Amino acid sequence: MSTATTASSSSAFMLICLLHSAIALSSGALMMFKMKEIYTFTHGIETATKLLGSSPHDQLLIRTSDSFSGLLLFAIGFLLFMVSFVKDKSFQSFFAKGCTILHVMVAIWRFWFERRVEDLAWDWLRQTVGDILLALSWVFFLVYSWREKYD
Repeated sequence: MSTATTASSSSAFMLICLLHSAIALSSGALMMFKMKEIYTFTHGIETATKLLGSSPHDQLLIRTSDSFSGLLLFAIGFLLFMVSFVKDKSFQSFFAKGCTILHVMVAIWRFWFERRVEDLAWDWLRQTVGDILLALSWVFFLVYSWREKYD
């Protein structure tokens, strides 16, 4: 394999990782600090009120859960940022396959469970399409790297 081919594949991996990292970092930060505004923007005022809880205890639990979810997403974004600089081809392929499986599993979870939640039922399709698109970015990388490998 030529050096230009290796550099091209590594650049594609780095670009996809950095894109996914930016999405995860910004989403995680918003989840930690601006969840009420995000709920209102994405679901409307009435649904946001339901999703934020009715009692002070429920609201505290939901805020804590959202903050920890946001922190986890932020950590995943940071991990993706670090992984983007790895140059090992076998690791890149392994990582891309794992990310593809993860995004497909999230899409399946949304299809089977999230669409049954009455307040979120109208939003599951948009989020599932987003998960599929994120998975496709990794599939495109795998196809691109396989094409380089077998040409």
